[in-house]
Amino acid sequence: MKKLSIIILSILLVLVLITSINAQEKFKIAFLPKIIGNTFFEVAGANAIKMGEQLGVDVMYDGPTEASVAEQVKFINTFVNQGYDAIVVSALDPKGLNQALKRAMDRGVKIVTWDSDVDPNYRTFYVNQGTPDILGRLLVQMVTNQLGTWHGKLKVAFHYSSPTVTDQNSWVEYAKKIIAEEYPDWEIVTIQYSDMDFPKAVSVGEQLLKTYPDVNAIICPDSTAFPGQAKAVENLNMIGKVIVVGFTTPSTIKQYIERNTVLQGGLWDCGVQGAAGVYVAYQLLKGEKIEVGTSFEIPGIIGEFNVVPNKLQGGEMYENPEVADRTDNGIVLLPERLVFTRYNIDKYNF
Repeated sequence: MKKLSIIILSILLVLVLITSINAQEKFKIAFLPKIIGNTFFEVAGANAIKMGEQLGVDVMYDGPTEASVAEQVKFINTFVNQGYDAIVVSALDPKGLNQALKRAMDRGVKIVTWDSDVDPNYRTFYVNQGTPDILGRLLVQMVTNQLGTWHGKLKVAFHYSSPTVTDQNSWVEYAKKIIAEEYPDWEIVTIQYSDMDFPKAVSVGEQLLKTYPDVNAIICPDSTAFPGQAKAVENLNMIGKVIVVGFTTPSTIKQYIERNTVLQGGLWDCGVQGAAGVYVAYQLLKGEKIEVGTSFEIPGIIGEFNVVPNKLQGGEMYENPEVADRTDNGIVLLPERLVFTRYNIDKYNF
């Protein structure tokens, strides 16, 4: 009987040890948006959590309640101190998070960016909705799609979150380049910013329309500025008098499309992007190789994710010889981009 008790006790101890080891092997990934409460980021966060459940990973979605670099730094530091194995972050500024991210990497934390990047030296891979040439051209194309037989001068404005946010500025710079080279009759009359704050976006949008009442098109590559500008058009009874295009979720822009305030809006599946960010971080934590020049699929998601060199993003930060052609550090491109109209917007549930 005594021998049997010893055997049972030994088995229980082994089971406890196995359980403890398994618990230790369960990775913790923090998914950090620019701001919480915004539909785009909430959808991405929900899908990041679902991907974590699918992979057997603990995913925490949390972030600042206002668009603040300092607040993002606090969250990064907190996640590191809480023992997270990876941080998947959409950066408000390409340089403002560097020290916090370096501290995280020095502690062995894997850094993946999504939606908006940092200096490639401070992350592994950037899960990117599209390179600037793809998204800058899409913004311009949505304007030209609505011009019909229009020829001649066109007054254009840009309205988005801030002059420092990486992703939006890269798209705008490319859109401006396209305008200068291919549409020399277009005049860019102003660029306005509203810090991802909807009431401010409406106010800035109204002031833009009052200051430039003859503006023909307003390009808003920001998920808050776009609906804010649309609301401003409605408030000033200017529906049909100005083209408003941009990037935001279909659920956010749907009401404006239904009222013909907006005819076209674009985006990518931000849920796919959130899931992909967690998937990439998980693969890196497992020691799996992700290499520039290859592609991979993610279970449950249609399409291939191509891994391309940093230099395709363009600009000094990405063309730095230290990172331009690295094979273990680069950009993971989403499979597709979307354009919403009154004819297809009901197909999308995010």
